[in-house]
Amino acid sequence: MAQRPQRPCRSTACGVLHRNAHGYCDAHADLAASWGGLRRGSSAERGYGSAWRRLRLQILDRDGWRCRCAECTASGLIRNATEVDHVVPKARGGTDDPSNLCAINTECHAAKTRREAAEGARLRCGGSGPGGS
Repeated sequence: MAQRPQRPCRSTACGVLHRNAHGYCDAHADLAASWGGLRRGSSAERGYGSAWRRLRLQILDRDGWRCRCAECTASGLIRNATEVDHVVPKARGGTDDPSNLCAINTECHAAKTRREAAEGARLRCGGSGPGGS
């Protein structure tokens, strides 16, 4: 039987050629699980239950319901915030301590999440991250 043709990995900025049916190279095979119908877990199961909802409201009140992301703060832009962001992501050791949380606009949060995901993909592929060689 003929082998499946090699295709580039579907992970952002990876491009490693593979023959896996799920579309990801061996280094990113775990990403296929998120599309494979596996249950993600409820918000409470992922650590965002009633205690998080109370903390979220405290942070939004503390920050005046204004976006405090690095870009808006640096440019002096005033945008309404409806979400709370972990400055240091939990996946990288960040905590739910209020000093690691800030109010953020939905669009700013999505952009920050995309940047972090792309950086994580580069690091998983052996590329250098910011400040790397």
